[in-house]
Amino acid sequence: MATEPPEGPSRLWRGMRSLLFGDDGETSLRDQIEEAIDDAEGEEPVIGDLSPQERQMLRNLLHFGDRTAGEVAVTRGDIIAVPSTISFENLVRAFAEAGHSRLPVYQDSLDTVIGMIHIKDVFVADFDPGRDRTVAGLLRTPLFVPESMGVLELLARMRTGQIHLAIVVDEFGGTEGLVTIEDVVEEIVGDIEDEHDEAAAGLLTLLDDGIWEADARLELEELAKAVDARLASPEDEVDTLGGLAFLIAGRILQPGESVCHPSGWRFESVAADARRMTRLRLHAPEATA
Repeated sequence: MATEPPEGPSRLWRGMRSLLFGDDGETSLRDQIEEAIDDAEGEEPVIGDLSPQERQMLRNLLHFGDRTAGEVAVTRGDIIAVPSTISFENLVRAFAEAGHSRLPVYQDSLDTVIGMIHIKDVFVADFDPGRDRTVAGLLRTPLFVPESMGVLELLARMRTGQIHLAIVVDEFGGTEGLVTIEDVVEEIVGDIEDEHDEAAAGLLTLLDDGIWEADARLELEELAKAVDARLASPEDEVDTLGGLAFLIAGRILQPGESVCHPSGWRFESVAADARRMTRLRLHAPEATA
């Protein structure tokens, strides 16, 4: 016995049809599409309809043009870069530890990025004794873009120039962040994980009564909601837990070192390298009598 088709088109299709043929001209095209997606939430898609994953991608795409390079960039504190004086052997080691295909190269400080190196060039030089193994010989030019540049323009420039890494600079020319073409695409399709990505530990985990462990990249706003409102302040010059610990200590805390927050919470470094802290343990303030 043949199954009867569902009665009438889905609400998503009705919404799309109304936007094509018009109901009223007051709402924007974007609003109408988003409303149609909202109406379809929880519905089982019929044949030919958009899947839940496609609906989410469409929703992301609707707001894609509103995003800027500064918003999608990896923050300055999370940039892994190498100095222009690095030896070829240490450069190979840096790529192995970072797990990235491209690394920025700086002179003196991260505010003076002079280029980038692609792992393909390092690989070729490693197997060809005749190739130039100096940083100058391996250097490529990345894009340098302002924080305010829209991601649509950034994506177009990356595709046109076939340059998949951009350094985001502030109004004074200092390095504010870094964007790869993967970061831009992830704004539409969600996180992209490959075979080299490791499962990340939880951003925030309660270990014991009064003791938390957190990823240094945890946003202070999220930390304040989950742990203690005093751990975030509008006056803070940083956005992450690692940035706050660095601001208080004035340096990178090595594993085992601690610093106290004005609220009484103690931040203990659990994992760090020469460039940054990666995980911290939060000890609650001692109870006062």
